[in-house]
Amino acid sequence: MAESRIGISGWRYEPWRGVFYPKGLAQRRELEFASRQFNSIEINGTFYSLQRPSSFREWYAATPEDFVFAIKCPQYITHRKRLRNIEEPLANFYASGVLDLKEKIGPFLWQFPPNFKFNEELFEEFFEKLPRTGAEAVRLARGHGPQVRGRAFVPRSAKGLPRVLRHAIEFRHESFLGPAFVRLLRRQKVGLVVADTAGIHPYAEDVTADYVYVRLHGAEEIYASGYTEAALEEWARKLRAWRAGGEAAGSRKISDAPPVKRSERDVYVYFDNDIKVKAPFDAKKLAEKLRV
Repeated sequence: MAESRIGISGWRYEPWRGVFYPKGLAQRRELEFASRQFNSIEINGTFYSLQRPSSFREWYAATPEDFVFAIKCPQYITHRKRLRNIEEPLANFYASGVLDLKEKIGPFLWQFPPNFKFNEELFEEFFEKLPRTGAEAVRLARGHGPQVRGRAFVPRSAKGLPRVLRHAIEFRHESFLGPAFVRLLRRQKVGLVVADTAGIHPYAEDVTADYVYVRLHGAEEIYASGYTEAALEEWARKLRAWRAGGEAAGSRKISDAPPVKRSERDVYVYFDNDIKVKAPFDAKKLAEKLRV
């Protein structure tokens, strides 16, 4: 059956303490608590810097057996290197300990800045460099550089890792709103992130892979505003259609070409409207609507 993973983006937020997290809960136990409320959470810290293997091991141990992490990939690759000369940074990332999440590894999220324009050749080369299996990730990690030497974790084999690794792209420049981008994603089996940013950034709902990845940053004010019952019901309607392998009626799409037909698709949904403690409660409501 198709998986439905609904959760939050990150878990360590001071305003959540005493509101979502019980008063007096130790900070070190926040992931343990949150992972019993949701079946998936995005790791945000990996976007800002390389983490240590000890952190990934702690996160793995704190979460239930059937839990899945989405991993936000380094901005050093997407924002600073801008996908050029990234062989060693990619290897460093996969050697930083992320593979110690083992079977709890979910999709890898690659978010690009608003000034990053679509370049088909560059993205095709990028996709070809990404590991698509656990074994490929292990081989890539073995090529890490001195930046993680002495603090790297590279498994001896791919045993225990997911057989297939998924990647999803969150774009923020209007140049991506062309059929060539959708064709490339489908050819490479990469997901297009459906990102609700309160109208600030371009938006599309094209289905490009055997799963759908949704990020809900806020309905009216990015990172802050919550979602009404009507809005959550509309998201539930779309997710039911995607989960059943189809397309949601009235979808805002880049391309008129339909995706490959499937009997079902996995869905991943993460709420990022964290500033006013809306994310965890909106996520719980949506999960209830989808009976997750």
